[in-house]
Amino acid sequence: MTTVLVVDDQPLQRYGLRMLLDSVPETEVVGEAAHGADAVRKAAGLRPDVVLMDVRMPGMDGIEATRRIVATGDRSRVLVMTTFDLDEYVYAALRAGASGFLLKDARPEELLAGIRAVAVGDAVIAPALTRRLLYEFARLVPPHANGSDEEPRLSSLTDREREILVAIGKGWTNGEIATRFVLSESTVKTHVGRVLSKIGARDRIQAVIFAYDHGLARPHGG
Repeated sequence: MTTVLVVDDQPLQRYGLRMLLDSVPETEVVGEAAHGADAVRKAAGLRPDVVLMDVRMPGMDGIEATRRIVATGDRSRVLVMTTFDLDEYVYAALRAGASGFLLKDARPEELLAGIRAVAVGDAVIAPALTRRLLYEFARLVPPHANGSDEEPRLSSLTDREREILVAIGKGWTNGEIATRFVLSESTVKTHVGRVLSKIGARDRIQAVIFAYDHGLARPHGG
């Protein structure tokens, strides 16, 4: 059972999400919040597996709420939902520690799959937006982003792990990485786990950001 906190300033949106999530046996809505401050309080008290977070809300928005929830180090992971693809607020939310985002026009099965994935530690990006997201991250990387050798976390990686990190930064799936490096998917999964641990990334999304921030990935490189 995956527990979910639904955060949205629109009552009808919250109602619809609750109806959907409560209609399947594997998810349970344990609470609702209409703005960011309420979301932070309820996440601390309810400790849901997943916080389904709207971005644009009055008062404390979803970005600041995400930052505060993630900063507690608690178990809850944040899945952002937005009407706007590639909205600048979404990038800010991902940098704040969200484990991914989906568009509000996602099909019900996509939302349910996204919640399940986030709950077990995977990252979720609306599939059609992945490459565009990576390109936009590259555009937003500050020009003084460090190269590889100045970052201690990078020096802890083996050559293979560095290759895996670069591949993650390019948006490759485990299957694509396995094919490129002639590895089994289970071996790739082990490598990915070690990379995330060594660079201190909660999930794949944060690893992508890390790779771009440190000059290991570019939108059209390889």
